[in-house]
Amino acid sequence: MRGDQGTDPKDAPPAEGGALLAVENLRVSFGSGGSRVDAVRGVGFTLRARECLAVVGESGSGKSVTARALLGLAGPGSSVAAGRLELEGEDLTRAGDRRWRELRGRRIGMVLQDALSSLDPVRTVGAEIGETLRNHRTVPRQARQDRVVSLLKRVHVPDPGLRARQYPHQLSGGLRQRALIASAVAADPAVLIADEPTTALDVTVQAQILDLLTAMKAAGTAVLLISHDLSVVARFADRIAVMYQGAFVEEGPAEDVLGSPAHPYTRRLLAAVPGVRRRGARLAPSEPGGDLAGITTACGYAPRCPLAEARCREHVPPLVAIGPAHGARCWRTDDEEPAQTLDTAVTGRGRRDEAVIEVSGLTKAFRGPDRRHRPAVEGVSLTVHAGETLGVVGESGSGKSTLAALVMGLLEPDDGSVRFLGEPWSRVPEPSRRSRRGRIQLVHQDPLASFDPRYTVERIVGEALGSPGRRAVRRRRDQITELLHRVGLDPALLTRHPRELSGGQRQRVAIARALAPGPDAIVCDEPVSALDVSVQAQILDLFVDLRDELDVALLFISHDLGVIHHISDRVIVMREAVVVEAGPVEQIFRDPRHDYTRSLLAAVPRPEARTDTTPTH
Repeated sequence: MRGDQGTDPKDAPPAEGGALLAVENLRVSFGSGGSRVDAVRGVGFTLRARECLAVVGESGSGKSVTARALLGLAGPGSSVAAGRLELEGEDLTRAGDRRWRELRGRRIGMVLQDALSSLDPVRTVGAEIGETLRNHRTVPRQARQDRVVSLLKRVHVPDPGLRARQYPHQLSGGLRQRALIASAVAADPAVLIADEPTTALDVTVQAQILDLLTAMKAAGTAVLLISHDLSVVARFADRIAVMYQGAFVEEGPAEDVLGSPAHPYTRRLLAAVPGVRRRGARLAPSEPGGDLAGITTACGYAPRCPLAEARCREHVPPLVAIGPAHGARCWRTDDEEPAQTLDTAVTGRGRRDEAVIEVSGLTKAFRGPDRRHRPAVEGVSLTVHAGETLGVVGESGSGKSTLAALVMGLLEPDDGSVRFLGEPWSRVPEPSRRSRRGRIQLVHQDPLASFDPRYTVERIVGEALGSPGRRAVRRRRDQITELLHRVGLDPALLTRHPRELSGGQRQRVAIARALAPGPDAIVCDEPVSALDVSVQAQILDLFVDLRDELDVALLFISHDLGVIHHISDRVIVMREAVVVEAGPVEQIFRDPRHDYTRSLLAAVPRPEARTDTTPTH
């Protein structure tokens, strides 16, 4: 770590020789004068060949801004300064736009967090990947198509020749993410910045991508991994830096940070990871003063720390050495965080026998570029009762999101039916569904694509309350503010537009919008995939509260088996459009009957894998 406010840079360990990427005292701010926001404050690290540094922390902590600054892409209105910023010995603080274009993709690549907005919607996936090859002239023109197919195959995209001819909107979230990774590694860069590279991937594909990154690292690539998934970090990272409010609060070898976390904030992150030992308990412990997300103090770290005292709010704590290569920025690193009472069960009670969603023999197929019809959902049947959570798991492309669209009535089935609240929902005219539309809500996998970019947060949430127009929305500001509080957002975000929010903040706005009409059922398509573990914990607890207090039925789709195990009463496992196994959550996780289910569970990474052998899922 390099110096932050109140910390002398000489207190940080010196840069090691042979570093591919060396950063000292990186600072990024936006705006000026009284409106200036310091997004990154004094970050420093070195990254060598065959090494992975993982940066973890909450949404909005500055992780992605740091990553973009390292590529000269901090954004309009930004101010970037660094005591040192070198790539393979070249001083990047002097690089102009032309030099940055030469470096990006060829010597330093990046996998962005949001695949759909990162890929060009009017170009095929093959053309997108081919552009990198063309710009950097890494292969002859006549060999580019074969190289594109080879890259897609390398990142485990099925039918790579077919997928290369498809557009981003024709692919599932997981397939889009893999295509983005293929584009980032096309020119074999020396340094790869991976910003949430496995966010949209199921556990088996996630394992394959981590194997790919591991192979790249073994071949000499240096990897800067940005992730909120501590399980992924545990499996892949050599070192971990914990980031909060723009600075590193703890850094060290992965074994030390995960096994013996020194900073209370790090301990809080680890405690929020769902698993067997956390089932039946709240993941986000209560804190005095209510939700403190987004509220800052002098040092910025106090809001999430139960040990905070007056000096924490007046001065930035110094960097304290915990070991030879392990340090934390805290006044009281030796103090243990008070134990939290885990007294709220999360297993649904299903207090009514009412079947809210009934699906029978649902089938839907789509025609591909080769004009062949391929089933996305085939013969699926399920029921979700009031006060119950039905979890849906399966690989990317297995049909989970198509099932969600069919249940919502956004797609019409080729065969089968959907009933909602005892009445026909599919195969009926939209006007006959309109009066019930507000009673079933969808939380999308990709929140940015579901928002009108012209709307502020206030209007996005307010119109879901049935108040179209700016003036009507303003009259409901108190209700909108309460909804933001419930999902852990600062009301100061009311006037921001979607593009001004982090990925996690956008997802929380989407959840607030879904909660606004007071629905009987919520279809959740990867609702926490973009959230860091502490905010994920808040959202999971919120879903549980709504389910148990209001008897809301939840159809919960996720590739995270820890999340599914934590929140679900029953589970269905999908593979290649069909349900291969279904049953109570404990039965599925403790005694899976199908080989595919067993392979899913075996592929789950665990955050404590480096420190013990107790199964988490």
